[in-house]
Parts: sequence; C-alpha cells; structure tokens
Amino acid sequence: MPATSVEELAVLAAAGSQKTKVIAIASGKGGVGKTNIAANLAICLAALGKRVVLLDADFGLANLDIILGINSKYNLSHFIKGCRNLDEICQPTAAGVDVICGFCGIESLAGISDFAKERILKSLETLIDNYDVIIVDTSAGIGRMVLSFCMASDHTILVTTPEPTAITDAYTVLKALTIKRYEGRVSLLVNMASSVTEGRNVYRQISSAATQFMGVELHHTGVLVRDERVSLAVKKRLPIVLEYPKCSTTRALMTIAARLSRVPVNSQAEQSFFKKVVNWFF
Repeated sequence: MPATSVEELAVLAAAGSQKTKVIAIASGKGGVGKTNIAANLAICLAALGKRVVLLDADFGLANLDIILGINSKYNLSHFIKGCRNLDEICQPTAAGVDVICGFCGIESLAGISDFAKERILKSLETLIDNYDVIIVDTSAGIGRMVLSFCMASDHTILVTTPEPTAITDAYTVLKALTIKRYEGRVSLLVNMASSVTEGRNVYRQISSAATQFMGVELHHTGVLVRDERVSLAVKKRLPIVLEYPKCSTTRALMTIAARLSRVPVNSQAEQSFFKKVVNWFF
C-alpha cells in the first residue's frame, strides 16, 4: 500500500475549489478505456467525500450502465422529451455516484422548442447546487457534440494508449480544442501502458509536440499500467476499484482522483456548463 492513505487523500481533495467542477473525459479513438476510467474516477472522487454525478454523453455507444452494473429504466432522452423529470432519470449507485444514462440517436431530438429548451436548462442547473463534481463521459473522436461538451467543461482529460493511432488521435482532439480557443485545462491520461515509464514517455511526446507546434500546455494526469483485472471486472459488470480495491490500478486511480480535486476551477466563466451545452445541443 502507498504511504498516502485514503483518509489523507480526502484531506488533500478537500483543499480544492468549492465550486462545482465539470470534468470531460474524451479520447481520439475508441477502445482506449475512456468510459471505464470515467466510471472508476467518479467512484474514487465519491470515496474522497465528493458529491459526484456521472453523465453518459456518449450518444453513439452509451454504456456506462454496463460498466457500473446498473439497470436504468429511463435515460437522458426521456428527460429531454419531457417524459420524465431529472430526479427520475438520475440513477443512484451503491458506490455513492449518481448516474444519468445516455442514449443513442441524438438526431431524433432536433427541433425542440424554446420552452422545452428553457425547462431543460433550469432542471440541469440544479445539478450545480447538488454536486461537487460533474464527470462527462463523451464519445470518441472530434465530432460536434464531443467538442461542445469539452468546450463547456472546466477540465478535459484526454485518454490515450501507447498505440501510435491512439496517440495521433489524442493529439488531433487537443488540436481541435486549441483551434476553438478552449479556455479550460487539458491533461493527458495514458492507459494500458506496459510500464509507468512508457506512459510518461507518451505524455512527453504529445506534450512536446503541443508546445512546439501549438504553443499550448498539456498537463499530466497520470499513467495506468495494463492490468488483466480491469477486463475481469468489466466482464463482471463491476468497476475495478470496487472489485479489486487493493490492486495497483485502484491505488493509481485514487491518487489521480485526489489530484483532480485540487485543480482549481475557472470561476470567471461567463456562462455555466449547462447553459453552454444546451445552447450548442439544440
């Protein structure tokens, strides 16, 4: 076990900003473990005493419910269409994280009225008062919706693996955010590395290119070494931090969560996260 205990990590996390923090988890390509990381980080933040809600914004392959082993009768589409209110679609979990499940087929929501748009916004804004951290699991790639969620967030975490295609695609997402003048913090999390050293080298590679060709700073979130227990936990529909609470991956995720809690939030933002998203959404 590391020298820093969960209790000590909680104290460090409490030292972070009290403003609701919105963290978007993104990736250039699929299959890099983005959704699994989003779910497990949410649980770690809850274990550190944070009130956390996890929003499944992957409208192509919404599957947070599978990762977390929950069965949600309603999802975000029922709320947007006015069939259910926000409380009815917000699914509590045994891990202390609330989940808003996503759906496929966002095109079906086109043409929503201004009245409905205002209702959606007012309801979503209540999340700001009820939670300390909002984690958004986006789709892979650089589609309009992905960039919209990232642009509206305080902090975007890019997930990649050491594979050349994953590295190139992660850099592409960073470039897209830079072109759009993203004002939040962007950091890199290297997943499925053969070693911590390999993961750090991947970070240095992307960070160096970002500084040289775009003049932007890419922060380092951490490295997760390839662990067969991750796959075993997914097959059981259980997050690894719950199924294997003492393994090295869980310890690494807890450390990353504590670091994220201490990252300051831009309190000068003119619009809230949900106002930005709703304006872009419809």
